Amino acid sequence: MEIFRSPGILVPNMLKGEHQIVPSPETPEVHSTHPSTEHLQGIIERLTFHSDESGYTVARLHVPGERELVTIIGRFPDIHAGQALRLVGFWREHPKYGRQFQVVHAQETKPATLTGLEKYLGSGLIKGIGPATAKRIVTHFGLETLAIIEHSCSRLIEIPGIGERRVAIIERAWEAQKAIKEVMLFLRGHNVSTVYAVKIYKRYGDQAIDVVSKNPYQLAADIYGIGFITADTIARSLGITPDSDVRYQAGVLYVLGLASEEGHCYLPEQELIDRTVKQLALPAYPVDPARMQMLIAAMAEQRQLIIEQGYGDRERQICYAPAFYHTEVALARRLATFAKVPVEVDMPRVGRWIDGYTAKKGIALSAEQRRAVELSASSRMLILTGGPGCGKTFTTRTVVSLWKAMGKSILLAAPTGRAAQRLAELTGGEAKTIHRMLAFDPGTMKFRHDEENPLNAHAFVVDETSMMDLFLAHSLMKAIPPSAQVLLVGDIDQLPSVGPGMVLRDLIASEQVSVIRLTEVFRQAATSHIITNAHRINAGQMPRLTPLVQAKESDCLWMNVTEPPEGVEAIRRLVTEILPKRGINPVKEVQVLCPATRGDIGTRQLNIMLQQALNPKGLGKVELVRGGSVLRVGDRVIQQVNDYQREVFNGDLGTITRIDLEEQEVLVQFSEREVSYDYADLGELALARAVTVHKSQGSEYPVVLFPLFMQHYLLLSRNLVYTGLTRAKQLAVLIGSTKAIGLAIKRVMDRQRYTALSDRLKC
Repeated sequence: MEIFRSPGILVPNMLKGEHQIVPSPETPEVHSTHPSTEHLQGIIERLTFHSDESGYTVARLHVPGERELVTIIGRFPDIHAGQALRLVGFWREHPKYGRQFQVVHAQETKPATLTGLEKYLGSGLIKGIGPATAKRIVTHFGLETLAIIEHSCSRLIEIPGIGERRVAIIERAWEAQKAIKEVMLFLRGHNVSTVYAVKIYKRYGDQAIDVVSKNPYQLAADIYGIGFITADTIARSLGITPDSDVRYQAGVLYVLGLASEEGHCYLPEQELIDRTVKQLALPAYPVDPARMQMLIAAMAEQRQLIIEQGYGDRERQICYAPAFYHTEVALARRLATFAKVPVEVDMPRVGRWIDGYTAKKGIALSAEQRRAVELSASSRMLILTGGPGCGKTFTTRTVVSLWKAMGKSILLAAPTGRAAQRLAELTGGEAKTIHRMLAFDPGTMKFRHDEENPLNAHAFVVDETSMMDLFLAHSLMKAIPPSAQVLLVGDIDQLPSVGPGMVLRDLIASEQVSVIRLTEVFRQAATSHIITNAHRINAGQMPRLTPLVQAKESDCLWMNVTEPPEGVEAIRRLVTEILPKRGINPVKEVQVLCPATRGDIGTRQLNIMLQQALNPKGLGKVELVRGGSVLRVGDRVIQQVNDYQREVFNGDLGTITRIDLEEQEVLVQFSEREVSYDYADLGELALARAVTVHKSQGSEYPVVLFPLFMQHYLLLSRNLVYTGLTRAKQLAVLIGSTKAIGLAIKRVMDRQRYTALSDRLKC
């Protein structure tokens, strides 16, 4: 057996029927000063830590003849409890954790004991076999178990509780596992992590090696979680040089993709060149801007890019990815055509209806609200905007009542499930998410409703439209019949959409659509410090902060904490001690909102703490370790990407209701239904007791805890604080320093997004 003298990544060697370590650039070389290598053989008892990304593993090994379990460390892309391993490595003394065996080479052998077989099969290696089923199989077949599964899988039906359906699942999983290992041999040789190897195999099947070999950059476009950097690493491993045209072209599209994550629909040509040069340059391979400019021109000729003259500055060229250009142009044309179709209505009769309706209900409309209701009757499209407490909800309800009185059929929608649920509550009608209303068809990967199959309604109300990005707005407008009327409701002072564009702001700026902005704060709303402080923040003024000890006097409280670690402890005390004493259920009612994911007080660290505090490990509570994170029944999770197959979308919140170790699936209850995930797709989910303010848009929570620290000073802005604060319905608690909140309020970060929708509408 060949011994590698450097720790690295464990990959299956299919030619020798073993696993071997290949050097990893992340791991320092083992020099000859290390002790001489030794052999160790045993069975993996349990995994202490395993990273799907890097393969870094800490595990406990049962070695025959040893009373204590042995700690081994190394890089293993695919390791399970129950695996029998023959290891080569050396012993070292860790100053904190004691004696450890550093693995430099490993070979997998078949488990030689019944216990080893049970652990191996029940480790999650094969879908359809969990710990309980593994025990029954091994009890029945003994040491012949693996041979039976390999050659006579149908015999598993002899096991009580295993039917034909389960046998078929196990047989397919066993074959897929073998195929995946072959693909993994290739991919791990090019520094692809195990979790991505599985995704690549699921996407391309037997063509995986061929696709990756021909164009590894295709992975960045096709597979969620694999970005340009990962694809670029694979490309270089395959011999694609850093200064090749194929790398540069992929880099240009990657930079445009990064820009879209900042909300841009295009980039000025010079900025695209500058960003791409910076992104692609390596110490030994500087990028020539002139060559990049020529390459961009060539990509435009091949229609890989769209270049046109900029609006306002005709000397400036602007560059689009084709999908963004065609969508923006099509949306502008559709909106312009739609808004110009006249609406015939008897306005005196509308006025009489308003008078009768308000008298019957015993209510009064402000002049702004009445004007909005009147315009809703006479406008093809109306935008209703305004801050909290200004009557958007009441006005919307009145418009819906008017349209019903006019005999119109109405559809209600919002970008997120929570926003749709709230819209249904305030109007008394059924509301859906925009995605669900448009009815996505997984077979065609398109929405069922479009210009050829429009939605069947006379009028539409769309709430939280500040969240609508370019593509969702285009899909919606395609499905609305030209004879319908539309009310768009949203607060333009909130953060813009997570996706590209700023549709609501562009529509207002174009002056091509009727707009009513409500500004009067009503008396009842003015008693809420959440609402009054939101308006103060929006006006650039410091909020009036009420110390936590005076909680009975305000619904907007403040804990003055200067350092992030103290902030984490303050949040822990709030959810475990302070809020429960005030009758607040932290599991059901509390949401933590953060400026960012990273840092000592970002969502990642806070979610670990909140999981330990609110949903700790317990007897009989099923949990799953994936990628270094723990998922546990009862955890709140968030969907991180639009998944049209499952019909769950970026920002949807749910709760893990079940983890099935045998079927290798996790069930999550979202607001409307339960959704199943298999292990390979769990990267779409993240813990969500704490989420970013951006991810919270369109949602409201009974209680919001909102940390604001200088640690995230680059992200602090007025509309971030305004958006976060207005997510709270009953109580908001701000935790942090007055310096941080003062900086945020002074900084108006309506960072200009590159979008030409408003200009196109004016043309």
